[in-house]
Amino acid sequence: QQAHFYGLDHDEALASVTTTPAELQGFGHRLGYVKAGYDADIVIWDSHPLALGATPKQVFIDGIPQLSSPYIIPKPDEFQVEPKVPNFDKDAKDAVKYEGLPPLLPSKSVNSAVFLNVQTVYLRREANRGIESLSLNHNGINGTVVVLNGKIVCHGSHAQCASYADGNLEQIDLQGGALSPGFVSFGAPLGLQEIDQEPSTNDGSNYAPIIKNVPNILGKGSIIQAADGLQFQGRDTLLGYRNGVTIAVTAPVHHGFIGGLSVAFGTGSINRLVKGAIVKNVAALHVSIVDDVEQPSIATQISLLRSLLSGHGEGLLGKWFVKAANGEIPLVVKTQNADVMATLLDLLKELSQTVNAKIRLTIVGGAEAHLIAKELGQTGVGVILTRPRPFPATWSGKKILPGLPLSKEGQVKYLLSHNVTVGLGIEESWQARNAWFDAAWVAIEAGGSVDKETALSLISSNVEYLLGVDVQNQPDYVAWHGGDVFDLSSKVVAIVSGAKERIDVL
Repeated sequence: QQAHFYGLDHDEALASVTTTPAELQGFGHRLGYVKAGYDADIVIWDSHPLALGATPKQVFIDGIPQLSSPYIIPKPDEFQVEPKVPNFDKDAKDAVKYEGLPPLLPSKSVNSAVFLNVQTVYLRREANRGIESLSLNHNGINGTVVVLNGKIVCHGSHAQCASYADGNLEQIDLQGGALSPGFVSFGAPLGLQEIDQEPSTNDGSNYAPIIKNVPNILGKGSIIQAADGLQFQGRDTLLGYRNGVTIAVTAPVHHGFIGGLSVAFGTGSINRLVKGAIVKNVAALHVSIVDDVEQPSIATQISLLRSLLSGHGEGLLGKWFVKAANGEIPLVVKTQNADVMATLLDLLKELSQTVNAKIRLTIVGGAEAHLIAKELGQTGVGVILTRPRPFPATWSGKKILPGLPLSKEGQVKYLLSHNVTVGLGIEESWQARNAWFDAAWVAIEAGGSVDKETALSLISSNVEYLLGVDVQNQPDYVAWHGGDVFDLSSKVVAIVSGAKERIDVL
């Protein structure tokens, strides 16, 4: 799907996962084709296989159906044909010209602009953290959005916004496109890592105090801040920016219990000194509770967390855990396991009684969160799912809710139905550019019960809320050309930055 979206012909895109690998591996005489005499390895799809959200209705291997009772939802007619995709010819030429490393910074920046031919605007609700949509199409005529110094000052018909639209302003025709809030990425070391397997390009990993000795020079009770190691203009960071991710929240890279303090930063910034580069120097306090052979027992990790939140930590470490206990900063705990999550909910109750704690807990990972969805909703604990399309990667997170066609509901829909605040995250830096793909998939899989506004909040306002980032007064907006925000025909062409008071034209 993504290869087709970025310009690969639909026949070649399908062949790349069917005919081509079969031929290259020497199985072309029996696999890779649907024709007489070949193995009956066939997938029946609920929509065109290149359509976003395409899901198998049945899978046959050697003619034997593999799904005993598949769950299926009806898809509209437009999903049954080859999807229309944007034109990426210039990007392809640049990739060749620059030997695979084309420039990713904006082509130009302006303070103000007029967006023409706008079909829909998705705005942040002032009263709460939700998203609302406003159609600018009236009687078949699309509308206009005027942005001055990074702020939307008018949206409506061309006549309504004429008084704001100075003739000298940059004009950007969206061809029936839309403006949406900027997306927020969390879960991967964006800004701390350039090449995953090349240590010299990374910030490095924290000391893990409960399994290794910390150098004395750091002192007792030290804690790491991700802001101190930020690297700007990384390719994954800028590719995320070009796909609508305007803010990344990044925790220090760690492999032990204490993660440290995350930072929220602008993904389109060239360095930390420019306006709007650091959105929030300290966003949240992070810990990980994992059943790793190198780690102490889960019980030991919970015991340590209880002690730190009760005020028994030293130095800066103790200070920040007290802040988390008082609700001054979110406590973000990484775990995939439902039993650990249940223990954390018990710990919240215990600490509220013993030290009057007011902890704002967010679960990250959350593969098994659906198993205690009711309790999470009742206690106001939110979840950032780092695998929006679940798979059982570890034993501790094996009890997944896979979604269609294996289960009636997907995990996001199920959690939302129990009043859990849900955000979508990632695990690897390259995945940042796919934020809108993931949110769109959730909306499609939900079969209409998750609207576009809710899906957008999964990758914007909900993530901000769960990680303690407030951009309500200086929001970013993303301009989409050629279609609505979740249409495969649309493409990001500009970013409106409230904090930087400018518009980046890509």
